[in-house]
Amino acid sequence: MTKLAGTKVLVAGAGVTGRSAAEALLAAGAEVVVTDSSPERLAALETLLEGVELVPGLTEPPAGTSLVVTSPGWQPSSPLLAAAAGAGIEVIGEVELAWRMGTELADPPVWLAVTGTNGKTTTVGMLESILQAAGADAVACGNVGLPVVDALLAGRRVLAVELSSFQLYWAPSVRPQAGALLNLAEDHLDWHGGMDAYAAAKARILTGDVAIGWLDDELVGDLLEASTARDRIGFTLDEPEDGQLGVRDGWLVDRAFADDEALVEVAKIRPAGPPGIADALAATALARAYGVPSEAVREGLEAFEPAAHRAVLVTVDATNIRYVNDSKATNPHAAVASLRAFDSVVWIAGGLLKGASVEEMVRTEARRLRGAVLIGADRQVIADALAKHAPDVPVRSLDLADADDPMLDVVRAAQQLAQSGDTVLLAPAAASMDMFSDYAHRGQAFTDAVKRLTGGR
Repeated sequence: MTKLAGTKVLVAGAGVTGRSAAEALLAAGAEVVVTDSSPERLAALETLLEGVELVPGLTEPPAGTSLVVTSPGWQPSSPLLAAAAGAGIEVIGEVELAWRMGTELADPPVWLAVTGTNGKTTTVGMLESILQAAGADAVACGNVGLPVVDALLAGRRVLAVELSSFQLYWAPSVRPQAGALLNLAEDHLDWHGGMDAYAAAKARILTGDVAIGWLDDELVGDLLEASTARDRIGFTLDEPEDGQLGVRDGWLVDRAFADDEALVEVAKIRPAGPPGIADALAATALARAYGVPSEAVREGLEAFEPAAHRAVLVTVDATNIRYVNDSKATNPHAAVASLRAFDSVVWIAGGLLKGASVEEMVRTEARRLRGAVLIGADRQVIADALAKHAPDVPVRSLDLADADDPMLDVVRAAQQLAQSGDTVLLAPAAASMDMFSDYAHRGQAFTDAVKRLTGGR
């Protein structure tokens, strides 16, 4: 029996995490109600969740509810969650539920967690690869796709957990054995209400035994210094000092968990470039905090393959124009890292900026731009920044509302601006949901359009 047995729990949201939370709660003996604004999503659960009450559109918890488990994207100000808080009913997320259920086990799993504005999925994938090279029963879970509660119930011993700011907000008691903060830049400000609240949510990753942070990011460095963790470990793209990980003479070097040990050649890290190296340093620090030997770090990083839509070269056409899909660059911070990998770019950008500023990005990276093709709901914001900071850069702002194949029009416009040796780069600096189902859909549309217009080279 668990502490949840016999309690009435409301699950807010019938998506992937909501379904997994409901299944876990049923297994724990709870009485479960699931609500969602979409009757269709609820109906899809009828054959999957026997014994669960499905109620569409609740705006306050049913009588007798003792706990609400919310999907991460639900804001605290939503009517249902605000009503729960007003009634004194605790609201947590699926990650917090997994943590609490894990603490009731005789031998809880180890949590190695990572967050940041960018690079989370790459880092957690690298970490999983390193842990598996060391023979650990490890799995990447959380925001990467597999709900943490599913990994817990499957009995996995080491959890490489990717956590978004939303998930961290709803996980007040999670204390990972080691937690890494990669970077911080404006993102999800519309959800959190400002940069301070966003940073505070991210900083929860640094409350476990070992806190790890990127020293080259001033905000991260400040949060790491303020952490109350038992051990604080920094990583840098420069040569590391004592107690840090960094880079020297083309090698990742550990001076935190070893005296001064070269672990892996930078040239063998994928994705290449500074963001990939920083992610590898973070993954290495997390793995070393768990006690992984240097050989497994090297084997794991050399074996790792980046996921799709992250700085993927689609093709080089007959005129020597490169086409690169970095649809995962869903905020300005990520787009800057993508742009800096190339000298001359026709930039495809736009979508939902979610309150983030593009002024600094455009000002610092304007010299790289051959041209820009702008799409999506907030394209005019980027157009205004280009007019201010890069008035000589040709800009095509496309209204694609009535287009039969929007991305085909986008790539065709980019081709017209590009010259031999240029890179046509999809690095939108914005979310995709105004035009596409997600960043993967956007990236695949770009890839398909490029292949059609270049003859499938």
